[in-house]
Amino acid sequence: MIRSVGAERLHLAGREWGRLHGAVLNEVPGRPRQFASDNNAGVCPEVWRMLEEANAGGHVLGYGDDPWTARACDAIREWLGTGCDVFFVFNGTAANAIALAGLCRPYHAVICHAEAHIRQDECGAPGFFGGGTQLLALEGAHGRLTVQSVEEAILSHFPLHASKPGALSLTQATERGTVYAVEAVAALTDVAHRHGLKVHMDGARLANALVTLGCGPGEVTWRAGVDVLSLGMTKNGGVGSEAVVVFDAEVAREMEYRVKQGGQLASKMRYLAAPWLGLLEGDVWRRHASRANAMAERLEAALGGLPGIRLLHPRESNALFVELPEPVIRALRAEGWAFYVFEGRTGCRLMCAWDTREEDVDALAAAIRVAWPAGHGGETG
Repeated sequence: MIRSVGAERLHLAGREWGRLHGAVLNEVPGRPRQFASDNNAGVCPEVWRMLEEANAGGHVLGYGDDPWTARACDAIREWLGTGCDVFFVFNGTAANAIALAGLCRPYHAVICHAEAHIRQDECGAPGFFGGGTQLLALEGAHGRLTVQSVEEAILSHFPLHASKPGALSLTQATERGTVYAVEAVAALTDVAHRHGLKVHMDGARLANALVTLGCGPGEVTWRAGVDVLSLGMTKNGGVGSEAVVVFDAEVAREMEYRVKQGGQLASKMRYLAAPWLGLLEGDVWRRHASRANAMAERLEAALGGLPGIRLLHPRESNALFVELPEPVIRALRAEGWAFYVFEGRTGCRLMCAWDTREEDVDALAAAIRVAWPAGHGGETG
């Protein structure tokens, strides 16, 4: 196979990212032993079927003026229980960056968690799309911000000489697999609004958070004070489409220009829109997110009896963060298990997906038990 230089660099960059985080990229033969990311899962059959139906419709108007896009936008509005503007984009980085650009001026700063995706994994996209918008990163236990830390950051702003806080960005579920309660979101948006900030929510894994909370999507978004939502589907069985959902009419007024300027206006928009119907109709999204969460819970239970095992964060969605001794990590890699080492040299993220099976979880747990060092953790009583 002949590769271009650019393609080869991209391929190598992906391998390097995986190497740095401890993911196994060359796996042993057989079923992929993937616990690295829910992005690695395939497309669910419900989404695939909608794509096939959209493709069978012949010629339709482009750039979103087609019936599939209209249906998908209406489905999202019905799902959220409110009128809102919906813009489909190609990925989560674009959704976050365009959403924040719509909320901020170039001299603004976005308050976010230090581990937020917009800070750690988006190559400066919020600042690029925002014309210079800065990120003001705050620490917080288990990936969550607190009202106190957010208000302190706002009040400690040095007028004129420092970027002015213009927006607050929350991640739901967080990058550490935890979930904000509805009341916590409402309290955070309240302090932001009182000080004149808009609120963005990165909902790449919102479906998993909703399953944990047992609430509807409107309760933890617009009803709780969120102004703009980056709504994800890719990690829950989707095919590569995210949505910028704007609840603030003034913010939405010229958002389509940001989408176009950012290279996110798909000419064949129906292929970005139709998959949403596959997930939203019949609450398919809930079934898939519930399975992913349940498999993470199963894995937590299976590892619970190991002496010295330590969870790094509460398991509240489809990710389990656990400290594994380096010999265990090496043994798992040798067997082809794929996962990321995100915290230091031993803090591992084990991520379950919509298609993770019980036997996959049980096999991983068994492999960890076999590799577990005798006497690790010392006294357990």
